[in-house]
Amino acid sequence: MNKPEVVVVTGATAGAGRAIVERFARDGAHIGLIARGQAALEVTKAEVERLGGKALMLPVDVADAAAVDAAASKVEETFGPIDIWINDAMTSVFAPFKDMQADDFARVTDVTYHGYVYGTMAALKRMLPRDRGVIVHVGSALAYRSIPLQSAYCGAKHAIRGFTDSLRCELIHDGSNVKITMVQMPALNTPQFRWVKSLLPHKAQPVPPIFQPEVAAEAVYYAAHHPRREMYVGYTSVQAILGNKFFPGIMDRYLGKTGYQAQQTSEEREERPNNLWEPVPGDFGAHGVFDDRARSFSPQLWLDTHRRWIAAGAGLVGVAVAAALARH
Repeated sequence: MNKPEVVVVTGATAGAGRAIVERFARDGAHIGLIARGQAALEVTKAEVERLGGKALMLPVDVADAAAVDAAASKVEETFGPIDIWINDAMTSVFAPFKDMQADDFARVTDVTYHGYVYGTMAALKRMLPRDRGVIVHVGSALAYRSIPLQSAYCGAKHAIRGFTDSLRCELIHDGSNVKITMVQMPALNTPQFRWVKSLLPHKAQPVPPIFQPEVAAEAVYYAAHHPRREMYVGYTSVQAILGNKFFPGIMDRYLGKTGYQAQQTSEEREERPNNLWEPVPGDFGAHGVFDDRARSFSPQLWLDTHRRWIAAGAGLVGVAVAAALARH
C-alpha cells in the first residue's frame, strides 16, 4: 500500500483552498490545514476525514513567518515529511487606489504575497535537504494583466510570479529536484466576495465568465503531480495573458472603460464584516453565491492536461493517413 501524501494548504478552509483540500482528501492525503478561523478549520477537518483523508488544524496567519514555520514543523511531527506545499491564502480590497489606506494595502501584500514567501521558505527548509517535493503557487491571470479596483491584490500576484521565477532559476542552478510551479486561475465562484473589504457602491463579483472552485482544484492537483513551469486555467486566462502580451495599451483602455462595472453586481453594497484583519466567523465552504452563473468544466484545462494523449493520437492519425496515401 502506498504511503499517503503529506500536503499543506494555506487558505485551506474556503474557496479554492477548500476545494483543493477536498480533492486531495479523496485520495487519502494527510493534510495540514492552515487558516485563521477555528470554526472553519473544524468543519474542514471533519470533511477531510469524511472523504477518506486525515487533517491537522493549524490556526495560523500566513503573514506571520515564524508561525508558518512552526506549522510546518507540526505537520512533519504529526504526518511525516511534507510532499506538497500549496500556497493559496489571499485577501483583497475592492477600491480605487486613491481611496486605499496604507495599512490596508500593506495587509493585502503581507497575506497575499509575503504569505507565499513565508510558506515557500518553510517548505524549502524541509524539502531541500531531502531533495524532493513540490511547491504549488495558486496564481491568477491578474499576475499578468492587472485590473482596476484591486491594485494591492494585482500587485501581490505580479510579485509572486517574479519571486517564483527567481527561485526557479536558483533551484535549477543548484541541481535541485524540488519543483515549483504556478497555476494562473480565471475568475472563480468563491466566498471571498461575501467577506472581502469593499469601498464600492455595489456588491463585488468576479469578472465573468466564472468557474467553480473545483476547476481550480483539479488544475492544482494536476500541477502537483505533473509540475510544469506554469499552467493557465480557462480560456479567459489564456486570453487575458496573451492579450496583455500583444496589446497591453488596448487592454488598459478596455479595462478602464469596463473594469469598474464588471466587478460589481446591480445590488447596493451592504455594511458587513470583512476578513482583511480578522477572519469572519463561520464556515463558508468552497462555493460563493454565483453557482447559477459558474462553469464546472473547462475545455481548455481538459485539453491542456491531456495534451500528451492528444499529441499521440494526432501522431497515429498522421501515420495512418501517410500509410493510406502511400498505398495509392
